[in-house]
Amino acid sequence: TTITNAASEPHVQDLCNMLNAMGAKISGVGSNILEIDGVAELHGCTYRIGPDYMEIGSFIGLAAATRGSISIKGVNPRDMRPIKLAFGKLGITWHIEGDVLTVPETQSMQVNTDLGGMIPKIDDSPWPGFPPDLTSIMTVVATQVDGTVLIHEKMFESRMFFVDKLISMGARITLCDPHRAVVSGACTLHGDKLVSPDVRAGMAMIIAAMAARGESIISNVYQVERGYENLTERLQSLGAHITKVYPEE
Repeated sequence: TTITNAASEPHVQDLCNMLNAMGAKISGVGSNILEIDGVAELHGCTYRIGPDYMEIGSFIGLAAATRGSISIKGVNPRDMRPIKLAFGKLGITWHIEGDVLTVPETQSMQVNTDLGGMIPKIDDSPWPGFPPDLTSIMTVVATQVDGTVLIHEKMFESRMFFVDKLISMGARITLCDPHRAVVSGACTLHGDKLVSPDVRAGMAMIIAAMAARGESIISNVYQVERGYENLTERLQSLGAHITKVYPEE
Protein backbone atom coordinates (compact mmCIF):
# COMPACT_ATOMS: atom_id res chain seq x y z
CA THR A 1 0.00 0.00 0.00
CA THR A 2 1.22 3.49 -0.85
CA ILE A 3 -0.17 6.48 1.04
CA THR A 4 0.57 9.80 -0.66
CA ASN A 5 0.03 13.24 0.86
CA ALA A 6 0.40 11.52 4.24
CA ALA A 7 0.56 13.54 7.44
CA SER A 8 4.08 13.60 8.89
CA GLU A 9 3.71 15.25 12.31
CA PRO A 10 5.81 13.84 15.16
CA HIS A 11 2.86 11.93 16.63
CA VAL A 12 2.19 10.30 13.24
CA GLN A 13 5.85 9.30 13.10
CA ASP A 14 5.43 7.88 16.60
CA LEU A 15 2.57 5.68 15.40
CA CYS A 16 4.55 4.42 12.42
CA ASN A 17 7.65 3.72 14.52
CA MET A 18 5.60 1.83 17.10
CA LEU A 19 3.94 -0.26 14.39
CA ASN A 20 7.36 -1.07 12.96
CA ALA A 21 8.49 -2.13 16.44
CA MET A 22 5.46 -4.46 16.48
CA GLY A 23 6.55 -6.10 13.23
CA ALA A 24 5.01 -3.85 10.58
CA LYS A 25 6.98 -2.84 7.47
CA ILE A 26 6.46 0.89 6.94
CA SER A 27 9.01 2.99 5.06
CA GLY A 28 9.11 6.71 4.40
CA VAL A 29 8.35 7.59 8.03
CA GLY A 30 8.56 11.36 8.46
CA SER A 31 7.83 12.05 4.79
CA ASN A 32 4.58 12.57 2.89
CA ILE A 33 4.79 9.20 1.13
CA LEU A 34 4.42 6.00 3.16
CA GLU A 35 5.12 2.58 1.67
CA ILE A 36 3.54 -0.28 3.61
CA ASP A 37 4.23 -3.97 3.03
CA GLY A 38 1.59 -6.15 4.63
CA VAL A 39 2.66 -8.70 7.26
CA ALA A 40 0.91 -11.79 8.57
CA GLU A 41 0.66 -10.52 12.13
CA LEU A 42 1.88 -7.95 14.64
CA HIS A 43 3.37 -8.65 18.05
CA GLY A 44 3.68 -6.73 21.30
CA CYS A 45 6.41 -4.19 21.98
CA THR A 46 7.60 -1.60 24.45
CA TYR A 47 7.50 1.91 23.05
CA ARG A 48 8.01 5.33 24.61
CA ILE A 49 5.72 8.06 23.29
CA GLY A 50 7.54 11.20 22.21
CA PRO A 51 7.01 14.67 23.73
CA ASP A 52 3.94 16.72 22.77
CA TYR A 53 5.29 19.69 20.82
CA MET A 54 1.91 21.44 21.05
CA GLU A 55 1.93 21.26 24.84
CA ILE A 56 5.54 22.45 24.87
CA GLY A 57 4.62 25.35 22.60
CA SER A 58 1.73 26.26 24.90
CA PHE A 59 3.99 26.48 27.94
CA ILE A 60 6.50 28.54 25.97
CA GLY A 61 3.66 30.94 25.16
CA LEU A 62 2.63 30.97 28.81
CA ALA A 63 6.12 31.95 29.93
CA ALA A 64 6.41 34.66 27.28
CA ALA A 65 2.97 36.22 27.89
CA THR A 66 3.54 36.40 31.65
CA ARG A 67 7.16 37.52 31.23
CA GLY A 68 8.44 34.58 33.19
CA SER A 69 11.02 31.87 32.65
CA ILE A 70 10.51 28.13 32.38
CA SER A 71 12.58 25.01 31.78
CA ILE A 72 10.91 22.07 30.03
CA LYS A 73 12.51 18.63 30.16
CA GLY A 74 12.19 15.84 27.62
CA VAL A 75 12.04 18.04 24.51
CA ASN A 76 12.91 16.79 21.03
CA PRO A 77 14.83 19.72 19.48
CA ARG A 78 13.91 18.67 15.93
CA ASP A 79 10.21 19.20 16.67
CA MET A 80 10.72 22.81 17.73
CA ARG A 81 12.11 24.41 14.57
CA PRO A 82 8.82 25.57 12.94
CA ILE A 83 7.57 26.76 16.33
CA LYS A 84 10.77 28.68 17.03
CA LEU A 85 10.53 30.49 13.68
CA ALA A 86 7.02 31.73 14.55
CA PHE A 87 7.91 32.81 18.09
CA GLY A 88 10.97 34.57 16.69
CA LYS A 89 8.66 36.89 14.74
CA LEU A 90 7.36 38.06 18.13
CA GLY A 91 10.83 38.59 19.56
CA ILE A 92 10.69 35.44 21.69
CA THR A 93 13.44 32.83 21.74
CA TRP A 94 14.86 30.04 23.89
CA HIS A 95 17.86 27.76 24.12
CA ILE A 96 18.10 23.97 24.30
CA GLU A 97 20.75 21.92 26.08
CA GLY A 98 20.29 18.21 25.48
CA ASP A 99 16.56 17.65 25.92
CA VAL A 100 15.98 20.65 28.23
CA LEU A 101 14.41 23.76 26.70
CA THR A 102 14.73 27.00 28.68
CA VAL A 103 12.76 30.16 28.01
CA PRO A 104 14.64 33.05 29.64
CA GLU A 105 12.77 35.75 31.50
CA THR A 106 14.40 38.50 29.43
CA GLN A 107 12.91 38.72 25.94
CA SER A 108 12.74 41.56 23.43
CA MET A 109 8.91 41.19 23.20
CA GLN A 110 9.09 43.25 20.02
CA VAL A 111 7.59 42.23 16.68
CA ASN A 112 10.29 41.72 14.06
CA THR A 113 8.99 43.36 10.90
CA ASP A 114 9.44 41.73 7.51
CA LEU A 115 11.63 43.11 4.74
CA GLY A 116 10.69 46.69 3.97
CA GLY A 117 8.97 47.19 7.31
CA MET A 118 6.01 45.02 6.32
CA ILE A 119 3.76 43.52 8.98
CA PRO A 120 4.87 39.92 9.60
CA LYS A 121 2.49 37.01 9.24
CA ILE A 122 2.19 33.90 11.39
CA ASP A 123 0.30 31.26 9.44
CA ASP A 124 -0.14 27.54 9.84
CA SER A 125 0.44 24.76 7.35
CA PRO A 126 0.89 20.97 7.30
CA TRP A 127 3.99 19.67 9.05
CA PRO A 128 6.80 20.67 8.96
CA GLY A 129 5.05 24.03 8.93
CA PHE A 130 3.74 25.88 11.95
CA PRO A 131 1.07 23.70 13.66
CA PRO A 132 -2.51 25.06 13.54
CA ASP A 133 -3.17 24.07 17.16
CA LEU A 134 -0.78 26.81 18.29
CA THR A 135 -2.32 29.73 16.37
CA SER A 136 -4.63 30.57 19.29
CA ILE A 137 -1.65 30.53 21.68
CA MET A 138 0.31 32.85 19.38
CA THR A 139 -2.66 35.22 19.18
CA VAL A 140 -2.63 35.71 22.95
CA VAL A 141 1.15 36.08 23.08
CA ALA A 142 0.96 38.72 20.32
CA THR A 143 -1.27 40.87 22.54
CA GLN A 144 1.66 41.19 24.96
CA VAL A 145 4.28 42.08 22.36
CA ASP A 146 5.06 45.56 21.02
CA GLY A 147 4.06 45.84 17.37
CA THR A 148 1.53 44.51 14.89
CA VAL A 149 1.28 41.00 13.47
CA LEU A 150 -1.16 39.14 11.22
CA ILE A 151 -2.39 35.73 12.42
CA HIS A 152 -3.67 33.62 9.53
CA GLU A 153 -5.46 30.34 10.30
CA LYS A 154 -5.54 28.58 6.92
CA MET A 155 -6.37 24.99 7.82
CA PHE A 156 -9.49 24.92 10.01
CA GLU A 157 -12.82 26.70 10.20
CA SER A 158 -14.02 28.90 13.08
CA ARG A 159 -10.72 28.82 14.97
CA MET A 160 -10.45 32.62 15.16
CA PHE A 161 -13.86 33.48 16.58
CA PHE A 162 -12.56 33.15 20.15
CA VAL A 163 -10.74 36.49 19.71
CA ASP A 164 -13.99 38.26 20.68
CA LYS A 165 -13.27 37.10 24.23
CA LEU A 166 -9.76 38.52 24.07
CA ILE A 167 -11.17 41.82 22.81
CA SER A 168 -13.53 41.89 25.79
CA MET A 169 -10.42 41.55 27.98
CA GLY A 170 -8.85 44.62 26.38
CA ALA A 171 -6.92 43.14 23.47
CA ARG A 172 -6.51 45.23 20.32
CA ILE A 173 -7.47 42.73 17.64
CA THR A 174 -9.13 43.31 14.29
CA LEU A 175 -10.87 40.20 12.94
CA CYS A 176 -10.54 40.59 9.18
CA ASP A 177 -12.50 37.45 8.29
CA PRO A 178 -13.02 33.97 9.80
CA HIS A 179 -9.39 33.10 9.12
CA ARG A 180 -7.35 36.27 9.69
CA ALA A 181 -6.81 38.57 12.65
CA VAL A 182 -4.51 41.58 13.05
CA VAL A 183 -3.11 41.90 16.59
CA SER A 184 -1.62 45.17 17.84
CA GLY A 185 0.24 45.11 21.13
CA ALA A 186 1.32 45.40 23.76
CA CYS A 187 -1.92 45.94 25.62
CA THR A 188 -3.08 45.51 29.19
CA LEU A 189 -5.63 42.73 29.62
CA HIS A 190 -8.17 42.61 32.43
CA GLY A 191 -10.07 39.71 33.94
CA ASP A 192 -13.38 38.52 32.49
CA LYS A 193 -15.83 35.62 32.45
CA LEU A 194 -14.93 33.30 29.59
CA VAL A 195 -16.16 30.05 28.03
CA SER A 196 -13.68 27.67 26.43
CA PRO A 197 -14.81 26.70 22.91
CA ASP A 198 -12.14 24.02 22.40
CA VAL A 199 -8.93 22.65 23.84
CA ARG A 200 -6.40 25.07 22.30
CA ALA A 201 -8.52 28.22 22.48
CA GLY A 202 -9.27 27.29 26.08
CA MET A 203 -5.56 27.08 26.87
CA ALA A 204 -5.10 30.44 25.16
CA MET A 205 -7.78 31.90 27.42
CA ILE A 206 -6.02 30.52 30.49
CA ILE A 207 -2.77 32.14 29.35
CA ALA A 208 -4.60 35.42 28.74
CA ALA A 209 -6.17 35.22 32.21
CA MET A 210 -2.76 34.73 33.84
CA ALA A 211 -1.34 37.70 31.93
CA ALA A 212 -4.36 39.88 32.78
CA ARG A 213 -5.04 42.08 35.76
CA GLY A 214 -7.83 40.93 38.03
CA GLU A 215 -9.78 37.69 38.27
CA SER A 216 -11.03 35.59 35.37
CA ILE A 217 -13.51 32.73 35.46
CA ILE A 218 -13.25 30.18 32.65
CA SER A 219 -15.97 27.59 32.04
CA ASN A 220 -15.80 24.33 30.06
CA VAL A 221 -12.24 23.66 31.19
CA TYR A 222 -12.83 19.93 30.78
CA GLN A 223 -12.09 20.54 27.10
CA VAL A 224 -8.69 22.01 27.94
CA GLU A 225 -7.84 19.12 30.25
CA ARG A 226 -8.19 16.70 27.31
CA GLY A 227 -4.89 18.04 26.02
CA TYR A 228 -3.11 19.09 29.22
CA GLU A 229 -2.82 16.56 32.02
CA ASN A 230 -2.96 17.84 35.62
CA LEU A 231 -3.02 21.37 34.25
CA THR A 232 -4.16 23.18 37.40
CA GLU A 233 -1.57 21.48 39.59
CA ARG A 234 1.28 22.15 37.18
CA LEU A 235 0.35 25.80 36.79
CA GLN A 236 0.16 26.16 40.57
CA SER A 237 3.68 24.67 40.81
CA LEU A 238 4.83 27.45 38.47
CA GLY A 239 3.38 30.09 40.75
CA ALA A 240 0.06 30.73 39.02
CA HIS A 241 -2.89 31.84 41.12
CA ILE A 242 -5.36 29.35 39.72
CA THR A 243 -7.99 27.16 41.35
CA LYS A 244 -10.31 24.59 39.83
CA VAL A 245 -13.84 25.10 41.10
CA TYR A 246 -16.55 22.44 41.03
CA PRO A 247 -19.98 24.11 40.73
CA GLU A 248 -22.68 22.92 43.08
CA GLU A 249 -25.29 20.73 41.44
